[in-house]
Amino acid sequence: MSIRSQDRQPDERGNSNNVAVLENMLSVDADEEDYEEGGMAAWLTVLGAWCALLPPMGILNTHAVLQAWVMEHQLQGLPESQVGWIFSCFSFFIYFCGAQVGPIFDAHDIRFLTIPGSIGIVLCLIFTSLSTEYYQFLLAFGVLGGISSSLLFYPALAAIGHWFHKRRAFTTGLACTAGGLGGIVFPTIVLQLAPRIGFGWTLRVIAFISIGLLIVANPTPRKRLPNNKRGGSLFDFASLKELHFGITTIAVWLIEFAVFVPYTYIVSYALQNGFPMERAYVLNALLNAGAVPGRALPGYVADRFGSFNTMCITSLVCAASIWTLWLTAGDDQVRITAFAVLFGFWSGAAISLTPVCISRVCRIEDYGKRNGTAFCVSSIGVLIGVPVAGAIVDASGGDYTGLVVFAGAIYTAAFIAFVVARGVVGGWKFGLV
Repeated sequence: MSIRSQDRQPDERGNSNNVAVLENMLSVDADEEDYEEGGMAAWLTVLGAWCALLPPMGILNTHAVLQAWVMEHQLQGLPESQVGWIFSCFSFFIYFCGAQVGPIFDAHDIRFLTIPGSIGIVLCLIFTSLSTEYYQFLLAFGVLGGISSSLLFYPALAAIGHWFHKRRAFTTGLACTAGGLGGIVFPTIVLQLAPRIGFGWTLRVIAFISIGLLIVANPTPRKRLPNNKRGGSLFDFASLKELHFGITTIAVWLIEFAVFVPYTYIVSYALQNGFPMERAYVLNALLNAGAVPGRALPGYVADRFGSFNTMCITSLVCAASIWTLWLTAGDDQVRITAFAVLFGFWSGAAISLTPVCISRVCRIEDYGKRNGTAFCVSSIGVLIGVPVAGAIVDASGGDYTGLVVFAGAIYTAAFIAFVVARGVVGGWKFGLV
């Protein structure tokens, strides 16, 4: 949605019909013709983003397997809610650091962020492989891993926004399929290698794979727009006062609050309900297998029917699948397996389309800063969601019904929030929003 120069006629009081305010609320990109929408540099940026996203997002999507493993071995005997803080901290720092990483991306070359992020994510895996105590896991995995992942996540997504407009949702989703693929490969590696060579060496194998991907990830992505020095390295929380951006941020907060609960607890839920260990771990891979097409295809649809429209549909289906499949599954292996695949597919949009929705309510030259601000706000939900869900399980004596109801309620609220955001941003009539 663009505001053209002919729309900037002052009214009789010398004002410009609130255009200055609207320009901060809506995407006032340069003319669409300025976007490459393809070409060598643009597609190399997508490739580089894909390689940059696979290690951090793959690790993020392996949380269910990692949490179940350390609770059975290194951190055996600790409450589920306490162990959950390790993994929620990883997610929290990815999102929280966005408020600073985004403006740095706008102001500097992309490698200013991706090189230290690459080094940090490899060190995270190595230090975690050597950890035996709770605080070591928390610092090595939760803190170092989360911060390093943030340095890769935001630049990768924001760089794609520089090159694509009409196909931004599809290309962003295409890059985000890396996380789903990593969520298949990394849990499989843990499941197959950890019993044979040990948990430590298994994480080092993942580190070696990450090094190969990050060697490709650093030289290939490029920014199309010049560095925006005036954006500085400041937090942009004042932008939350803008109605369009503020309501979109609330919707993103709710969807990110909800999405990590099933991803983190699906394996523990299965083990509690009598699944064989290998079958329980496979659920995480199936969930991420569904997420691979679930991140690309909704993007393709969103480019044609609107990002907000698509997010409303995907969040509704996710909420419905929790209420109808997960809540009633119990120890029914067929039903919980069906839920894992279905939820994996439809929840993929929570990662791939939320940045696109944010890009529709800001100027593209401020995309890094606005994207980082929105996800920084969302970090609070990400931080508390997993431990709160774990505390619900602990308070229920190990029963997961309350956790499932909690996840369903938050996803329902996210659906309502995206409906409201869609109406505020694009009006209440049917259309491309």
